[in-house]
Amino acid sequence: MTFADLLAHLGGMGRFQVTYVAALALPLLMLASHNLLQNFTAGVPEHRCRPRPGANGTAPLRAAAPADGRCRRYVEPRWHLLEANGTVANGTEEAPTEPCRDGWTYQEGVFAHTIVTEWDLVCESRTLRQVAQSIYMAGILLGSGVFGILSDKFGRRALLIWCYLQLGVAGTCTALAPSFGLYCLCRCLAGLAVSGVTLNSASLCMEWIPTELRAVVGTVNGYCYTLGQFVLAAAAFGLPRWRWLQLAVSLPFYLFFLYSWLFVESARWQVTSGRPDLALEGLRKVARVNGRKEEGDKLDVEALRSLLGREEPPAGAGRGLAALARTPTMRSISRGVAFIWFSTSFAYYGLAMDLQHFGVDVYLTQVVFGAVDIPAKLASALVITGAGRRVAQAGALGLAGLCILSNSLVPQEQQMLRMVFAVVGKGSLAASFNCAYIFTGELFPTVIRQTGMGLGGTMARVGSMVAPLVRITGDVFPALPLVIYGAAPVVSAVAVCFLPETRATPLPETVEDAERRQKGPFPPQKQQQQHNPDTSRR
Repeated sequence: MTFADLLAHLGGMGRFQVTYVAALALPLLMLASHNLLQNFTAGVPEHRCRPRPGANGTAPLRAAAPADGRCRRYVEPRWHLLEANGTVANGTEEAPTEPCRDGWTYQEGVFAHTIVTEWDLVCESRTLRQVAQSIYMAGILLGSGVFGILSDKFGRRALLIWCYLQLGVAGTCTALAPSFGLYCLCRCLAGLAVSGVTLNSASLCMEWIPTELRAVVGTVNGYCYTLGQFVLAAAAFGLPRWRWLQLAVSLPFYLFFLYSWLFVESARWQVTSGRPDLALEGLRKVARVNGRKEEGDKLDVEALRSLLGREEPPAGAGRGLAALARTPTMRSISRGVAFIWFSTSFAYYGLAMDLQHFGVDVYLTQVVFGAVDIPAKLASALVITGAGRRVAQAGALGLAGLCILSNSLVPQEQQMLRMVFAVVGKGSLAASFNCAYIFTGELFPTVIRQTGMGLGGTMARVGSMVAPLVRITGDVFPALPLVIYGAAPVVSAVAVCFLPETRATPLPETVEDAERRQKGPFPPQKQQQQHNPDTSRR
């Protein structure tokens, strides 16, 4: 009997599992709000230099600064511009100017109050908006390593409870931050917690859900993140002041923290960590909830130890990070996976984190960007099943890259055409994410599958951290950021063509199996390991 058989014996996808998945999925709705929050909390309203105060009072804007006076103002007010026939032709085009020493005036509009208006993140300080988002993404990158290690040592449940609390507290402190430096620090701590919530939610889902339903549960969780983008648009529309919006997306995590104490720790982790008595207690609780109390009472500690002992990966194969580059085939697969994850996340957040750039109502853009993920993920699942993983992955990346590159050639005034290209590109990247989870898990052998998935996740977080900084290159050439965002998926689409197709093939158990697959079909004795796309999410 395997652990999957034991779960089936105790009720399979019973009442406990359904409730557990729902409780874990609900917080995922709010993770999208934190990842994409700066689309609204860091929005840039129209602004002009604040006029210099003088003996004759404060000069009107027209006399105080040039027509494009966002970052410069006249040293002395040009009063003649207020006359009916006052024009720039009167020599004012050569009038001396100076930086906005008294700050800026901001027009009331879509963004009433943001971190930009509060800390004047414009002109010389405009790049700090992107720096703040990169610091948040750096927190997610750091958290993937820190909480991955800690969850293996202290358990998934304990770390998940902590991360809910940390995200609630860090989000609240962000809303109360008195300075930009403290704002960035709190956002980094929130990013750490977001990573911990993602990792430990996925682990608990995987370790309590029957194998044949993991793909379904993974899809449900993915769509929860998609729906979270609608939640963010609605919250941002109703709360235009950034501190209230930040607080609104953070407070629910206190509720998640409270009910997470009812979660049951992974029985698999407890046994492998030397706590079989606690694992037995948890399994019996699951059996009671699922109406299988009698079957749960028959379990004993020794049966659990022998059960999980039989599920250890086969010996004799290379493990750890070194195994990712030990053979030519593994080096090729590792390079391809790194390209896929980096470019997908890099281009995705490059598009999703600059909604103002498209010139369409920012709330409508957020809704459309969220809605396109729904058909995109469904279409990717159909292509993955019918045409294969390599075709789906390369096609999604190639289409995304071409759409983004095309947008770099469309004039700014053609807003709807730019929006269409952006929406198709963003949907293609969502499809690429969907395919990457399956393709990556099937490329790596069982003994290093988690390590390979970790490589992909790390590269994705590096991409999301670098993406906001690329926006700074727009100061050199306005279309340059889109060229960079579009080139990365196209290059990765080419790299995918050198990876093996994994559709309808058995999963490799060892590095040697992966080497043999690269040369040709598996030998007959490997056919007993039937392909199961669900295992790719492990």
